[in-house]
Amino acid sequence: MLLFLKSISFRSVNPQNQESDQQDMKNNSCRELATATSTSSSCISLTVWRKSLIFSCKGFTVIGSDGSLVYRVDNYSGGRGQITLMDGSGKPILTICRHKTLRLADNNWFIYEGEVGNDKYNSSSSKSSSSRKKPIFSVKKQMKILHSNINVLAHVYYQGISKKRYSYIIEGSYANRSCKVLDAESRNVVAEIRKKKAVTDGVTFGLEVFVLVVMPGFDSGFAMGMVLLLDQMFS
Repeated sequence: MLLFLKSISFRSVNPQNQESDQQDMKNNSCRELATATSTSSSCISLTVWRKSLIFSCKGFTVIGSDGSLVYRVDNYSGGRGQITLMDGSGKPILTICRHKTLRLADNNWFIYEGEVGNDKYNSSSSKSSSSRKKPIFSVKKQMKILHSNINVLAHVYYQGISKKRYSYIIEGSYANRSCKVLDAESRNVVAEIRKKKAVTDGVTFGLEVFVLVVMPGFDSGFAMGMVLLLDQMFS
């Protein structure tokens, strides 16, 4: 299955292995997402497979346009605790932890750089442990009944949920694999989740395989972190 995904991903976005009309479609797709401040017309297109390469583990496998393994998530139990995003070699890039409290409805997640211990998302962790590393972002799931715009899925805050102004907005439907991450100030799209389209006849993709498009200047690892968060919130 991995070789098949690499082949499909490589053929779908690599200009050396596709016809000129397919390349034009890719460039047009990138331009649709481009902002007025963009300095490049090219964007990154990653194929995301909602499955770990390790047998009996749940997770994600992310393939680049050249067929290489870009990101991976292993030992992902599907729970609502902690997830670590790694690069292709297994180096931790981001850790996503759900904030645990005694409240019945808790919709806050924290994003840490690198890897952190399990006590980071546990409300009973010690002060000395929690002070070693602080989150770089926090994400709050939008409660539909409290918001007029039902298209909003979550708000992303820089360095803590206590900040009143959020940095990014996530809109769309993760269940339909149709989401956009927008800059809160400019409303420009910085990343987008799309359904994977077949390149050859007879090839179909379900919801387990989709595309993550990342605009120039936006970190693809952070964009993949948004995918993990949406999967935690809405799967």
